[in-house]
Amino acid sequence: MTGSGGAACAEPSPPQCWPEPLRPGDRVRLAAASSALDGTERLEAGSAVLTGWGLAVEPHPSPLRRWGYLAGADPERRADLSPGEGAALTACVRGGWGAARLLEQPLEQPPGWLLGFSDVTSLLWARWARGLTGGIHGPLLTTLAAEPAWSQERLRRLLFGEPVEPLAGEVWSRGTGPHVAEGPLLVGNLTVATHLLGTAHLPQLRGAVLVLEDVGEAPYRIERMLTHWRLAGALQQLAAIGFGSFSGCDDDDESDEAGATVVDSAVAKAEERREQRFSCEQVLRERSADLGIPVLAGLPVGHRPGNAALPVGARARLDANRGLLSLVPPAPPPRP
Repeated sequence: MTGSGGAACAEPSPPQCWPEPLRPGDRVRLAAASSALDGTERLEAGSAVLTGWGLAVEPHPSPLRRWGYLAGADPERRADLSPGEGAALTACVRGGWGAARLLEQPLEQPPGWLLGFSDVTSLLWARWARGLTGGIHGPLLTTLAAEPAWSQERLRRLLFGEPVEPLAGEVWSRGTGPHVAEGPLLVGNLTVATHLLGTAHLPQLRGAVLVLEDVGEAPYRIERMLTHWRLAGALQQLAAIGFGSFSGCDDDDESDEAGATVVDSAVAKAEERREQRFSCEQVLRERSADLGIPVLAGLPVGHRPGNAALPVGARARLDANRGLLSLVPPAPPPRP
């Protein structure tokens, strides 16, 4: 359907029940849906974390599979996500690019839980657009072992049906109405999510709490994408917005690469260039300041270690009085 602001989006069917919380002995299947791996060391380290939780991780039959820069041809990567064989958790191996290609043909999403972030945003959002729960925006198998202990424990608790703590951020705006907003939670990579605008794989945005992150994008590109969201009437539909980390999204490092002393004239030129640009923070602030909704920044979500797991589609509360993002029970449900 098309919202009043003009952003085409899917109208999710009434959400199904959340998957059952994991238990020791549950099976984990690995999915290589995006870019190819160059080695298996980080994959094995991430698998070891899940094994340490008592889960039965099934090794990927061809972890170094490759088709160009992708982790296999589309049919091969699609097969990694096909339902069947009773895996309680499908854990995506890495991000990069390629998952959105799998949405060109009808994709039957795997049952149970689906874990990943970055390029996996397209799969998580397409899942929720169909009214399917169980998507977790959280560490990939190749990043899980590098996560700090608190982040690993948060993911474990979320998957095993245990409560998780709210996430703290910096309040940028309390909004013009109530300073606390609730709605279905959408979490994703800005670049990947932007390329879902106007497709059937974009979940309903009206009343949503949106959390965005990105990596390696210059400020003008961040601004261009957010302007596209505004022109599509997408940001204007939200109940609240949060920003995670935007790693490597500032281009104002003017230090001398050889470590030599920078002469005064070079410093002056660098300062002048900085005055002619916007920082990533300036762009994020300016593009969200007039929305009239609560805005929280600096959330521990994204491509830096400390990527807090969040369930896509769960009801969330963004409290701009306290600077907290929390999940609202009963979704996902606790262990009975």
